[in-house]
Amino acid sequence: MGLKVPLMEDQYVETVLGRIHLRVGGEGPAMVCWPSLLMDGTLWNAQAAYFADRFRVVLVDPPGHGGSSPLTREFSFTECAQVVVQILDALGIDRAHLLGNSWGGMIGGTFAALHPDRIDRAVLMNATASPAGLRHRLEYPMLVVTARLLGGLRGPLVGPVRDAFLGPTSKRDRPECVAFVNDLASQADVGSVRHAVTSVVPKRPDQRELFGSIKAPVLVVAGREDATFPVAESRAMADAIPGARFAVLENTAHLAALENPVEVNSLIEDFLVQ
Repeated sequence: MGLKVPLMEDQYVETVLGRIHLRVGGEGPAMVCWPSLLMDGTLWNAQAAYFADRFRVVLVDPPGHGGSSPLTREFSFTECAQVVVQILDALGIDRAHLLGNSWGGMIGGTFAALHPDRIDRAVLMNATASPAGLRHRLEYPMLVVTARLLGGLRGPLVGPVRDAFLGPTSKRDRPECVAFVNDLASQADVGSVRHAVTSVVPKRPDQRELFGSIKAPVLVVAGREDATFPVAESRAMADAIPGARFAVLENTAHLAALENPVEVNSLIEDFLVQ
């Protein structure tokens, strides 16, 4: 995408959910970035390129994704938050800013609530604190079943994945985003996808009460074109977090950091330097 991504060091951390692959670069306050389902840490390349001169940026390949070891079971959000703690411990980081997209946004909230001594500020994008509705409980398990039958997220599954992640603006005007999503989705390990999707979508917990205990400053970001978690759902997440700020990005769907990096970077910068 024409980004000048800084030199990032590959590191691996053993966690409760297997071996996690990280890309670490830059110096300064720590910024840990956890992406969406089916994506890896490269979702945050534009943020690494922008912030690595002032922050120690940690791009996470979440459990079962990218260079991390495959998942062998379903998991809880509490375990995902523990993965963040284990990453920080392994890197010698006391406290960190947490940037999360979708799955990462949900886990960012869980981490902030359960580990207040390890969080500085959190930016939670394209996420929810609510349990899955009927559509998510039905459609996503069928997607996983079909992927297993086809041996991967390919053929007739490419369209639904793209539609879940990208809105009309990106599909029309940002071919690099379409190519990025198609490429990473096609590389996904089907077994890991089954465990991750089941844990994050149909079986995700209602976290609104838990998020009411968050003390850290939080910015919640929604995409106007996000069909997976519409603005109202992300707003309800922000409403559950005491003092949370809320922003809506126009011409942006479910992968804000990828689709609209200039505005996302500006929002993050303004929020973190206050």
